[in-house]
Amino acid sequence: MTWSIRWKVAFGTLVAVACGLLIAGVMTVQSLEQRHLTQFGDALETKTKLVEYGFQPLFHSSAPPTPSSLQETARDLGNRASSRVTLVAEDGTVLADSAVRDADLSAVENHKFRPEIQQAFSTGQGQDIRPSHTTGERTMYRAILMQPSQGASPLVVRVGLPMVVLDRERSDLQQRLFLALGFAFLVALTLSVWLAHSITKPLSDIASAARRFSSGNQAFHVRTTAQDEVGLLASTLNHMADQLHAKIDELSEDRAQLLAVLTSMVEGVMVLDRRGHVLQMNPALERMFGISRVEARGRSCAELFRHQQLNDLVTVMLRSRTHHQDEIVLPLNGRCLQVEASPAGGERENEASVVLVFHDMTELRRLEKIRKDFVANVSHELRTPLTSIKGYVEALLDGAKDDPAASVKFLEIILKQSDRLNLIIEDLLELSKIESGSVSFKEEPLELRSILDRTLSTIKPIAEKNRHRLITAVDPSLPPVAGDEGRLVQVLTNLLDNAVKYTPTGGTITVGAKLIPSVGSDEPAPCAIELSVADTGIGIPEADRPRVFERFYRVDKARSRELGGTGLGLAIVKHIVEGHGGQVWVEANHPQGSRFVVRLPLSTTTHKLHHMNDASRT
Repeated sequence: MTWSIRWKVAFGTLVAVACGLLIAGVMTVQSLEQRHLTQFGDALETKTKLVEYGFQPLFHSSAPPTPSSLQETARDLGNRASSRVTLVAEDGTVLADSAVRDADLSAVENHKFRPEIQQAFSTGQGQDIRPSHTTGERTMYRAILMQPSQGASPLVVRVGLPMVVLDRERSDLQQRLFLALGFAFLVALTLSVWLAHSITKPLSDIASAARRFSSGNQAFHVRTTAQDEVGLLASTLNHMADQLHAKIDELSEDRAQLLAVLTSMVEGVMVLDRRGHVLQMNPALERMFGISRVEARGRSCAELFRHQQLNDLVTVMLRSRTHHQDEIVLPLNGRCLQVEASPAGGERENEASVVLVFHDMTELRRLEKIRKDFVANVSHELRTPLTSIKGYVEALLDGAKDDPAASVKFLEIILKQSDRLNLIIEDLLELSKIESGSVSFKEEPLELRSILDRTLSTIKPIAEKNRHRLITAVDPSLPPVAGDEGRLVQVLTNLLDNAVKYTPTGGTITVGAKLIPSVGSDEPAPCAIELSVADTGIGIPEADRPRVFERFYRVDKARSRELGGTGLGLAIVKHIVEGHGGQVWVEANHPQGSRFVVRLPLSTTTHKLHHMNDASRT
């Protein structure tokens, strides 16, 4: 909120008066409090010595004092001194306290760490002012060290004097001070407002007219009868307003158009002056570099971005003043930007000298890399069976067809490679449909045990042929899961097929299914079902595990082709599992082999059914 000159003058006067009264009042209160503190300190020191003197006979008698005698003496001395008397042992235990009943004395907290007690044990005497933990009153404490007898542990005698009188007098003085300050404030307010009004009325009229003009009111005119400097200022402003109005309309229109263009652009735009300092940037560039316009404006491009390639481009551009183009990669997020720098012609400070336009090429470059990798992988995978087919056909044409045994063998190889080629094409089409979203997954309640039994019955003959040992570990309380039965069977088939292929003869394949509870709950409820296929095969190196779900990626290429793999099975598994809202990963199966894990989430309906089943069991 901006105040007028009138209120600034009035407020300044009021602040000066209020500050003077406040300082005087504070100094008075402090002086009074200091004087009373000195008196309290002197009186308390005398009382403490008298109390210490009163305790001495108890410790110089033949029999040691009892707790009741100490408490009775403390209460008697406290009444005589009109103070609170406390006797504290060396370990901080309160032996007697005149403000505490005998029955409650044992419950009094240890006083070892009270400031005055610590000072007394260190220097022989101590003093502190604070609210009492027992009485709740602000109290001045005085403690002195007392040596009861030869060879005995020292004790501390503490006397507390409530500061009720001082607090009451200070409160009364503060009330009188506030009343005086309020009355003076009202008087000063009246005088300052009257004086400020007579001085600042013409200036207020000018400010009001200027405010209307700045808010868009075109009828800017200052009316004043003053003949002094204020009147001359009013007439000059009226003349300037007419000239400024036309310029403002023109500039506002141009600025609105420029901001609309810059804001709506997808490309990032940055404008630099002749020194390489940032004059302007649009929101798209802010998002690219994570820098706000307020932070960037006026700073050097080299200092702001700290990107050597970009800074070199700006340096060359400022020196040559010709169009340049380059492509940079941001180190933090890896975004690829194409930069086009063009001269703007400005030669003075705060004039546009260079305009840089940033095109985000990240997605385009990523798609280009995916396309190149895919073409290369597909070409490689298709070339292998085609080369084999071509070689054996040529061998047949060269005369092997005349040898019945050789021709049959070659034709069987050609058929096998054709089947392999057909399998690659089918997997490619299947993966393409899933990735494009043209395949919709059903959401039917499925019993995982039946799916596992169905899949194991298909794999079991192959496993028995290789003398593999199949083990199932399925939680009997598994709830139904919502999904597509055919696709989930495809997932388990691919995983079990891989386990059979890469597990040596006599190995073990374990299929498991269990509930995964939610984290961070006192009564964990199941949130997902975890399927696992573990084998004791050759295993997957740790460096290759993140990439096994990529298309055509193989850990051992020669062995994979020998076993008939297409390199697409795990990629299909990943897309099917993610289509069900789940996750899939691979980890080491100690001490040997690999363990593939599929985690499928439970729907809200499945949660309710599971809870109902649990309730019915109990």
